[in-house]
Amino acid sequence: MAGCAARAPPGSEARLSLATFLLGASVLALPLLTRAGLQGRTGLALYVAGLNALLLLLYRPPRYQIAIRACFLGFVFGCGVLLSVSQSSWTHFGWYMCSLSLFHYSEYLVTAVNNPKSLSLDSFLLNHSLEYTVAALSSWIEFTLENIFWPELKQITWLSIMGLLMVVFGECLRKAAMFTAGSNFNHVVQNEKSDTHTLVTSGVYAWFRHPSYVGWFYWSIGTQVMLCNPICGVGYALTVWRFFRDRIEEEEISLIHFFGEEYLEYKKRVPTGLPFIKGVKADL
Repeated sequence: MAGCAARAPPGSEARLSLATFLLGASVLALPLLTRAGLQGRTGLALYVAGLNALLLLLYRPPRYQIAIRACFLGFVFGCGVLLSVSQSSWTHFGWYMCSLSLFHYSEYLVTAVNNPKSLSLDSFLLNHSLEYTVAALSSWIEFTLENIFWPELKQITWLSIMGLLMVVFGECLRKAAMFTAGSNFNHVVQNEKSDTHTLVTSGVYAWFRHPSYVGWFYWSIGTQVMLCNPICGVGYALTVWRFFRDRIEEEEISLIHFFGEEYLEYKKRVPTGLPFIKGVKADL
């Protein structure tokens, strides 16, 4: 797992990532350059080259690795905003780009603020898994092909708004879960209990046993509803449901081992939050 600087001052990674995310998002100013006489592609190429040169000048590894990822996500966010206001058939894809980049950036930022001991470059979740990458690429391909051959399918605005609401709900729930859990939250399922590990049952954890998974579940499906992707919409729902079913069972085995009767009582009171997933069947 790629790590961040061990001796970095507290909060420095969060400040660095925020500054470079905003730097990347400054692509929003690109239309001003095109109005000044630069062609769109030329202006974009010069902008990207200038950004990378600036980051190389300002930062050295491992801070450069943080900066380039955060800047890239800010760049994607800015491009998404530009697409969103373009009044083209790609408007809803612009919403998607904003949602995707914010999700990955906020995963890193919240971890940096909330649980810096577990922070690494992997906290961006950009290298989550091969399956995650294939799923994302599939959704982009489906959107592009359907936008070319059946453009009217991508203009169902009420459906895209519904997807956007699902994305916002899922994102807010997941981040609320991360803040509520504090240092107990980790992107990797823990098989050994640390001295500071406590069972969190308050806040959003009083509603669902796995609110971060519930948030990610609805966020991921919401992205495909927002894109009006019927094939990936169904595929995401089935794949993500199966992933979280197995993940929750794996995690709850560890939680029962860590907390015993305390977790079993909590499990009886509070649902997982995901449809038709009850968690591991276990008794002491």
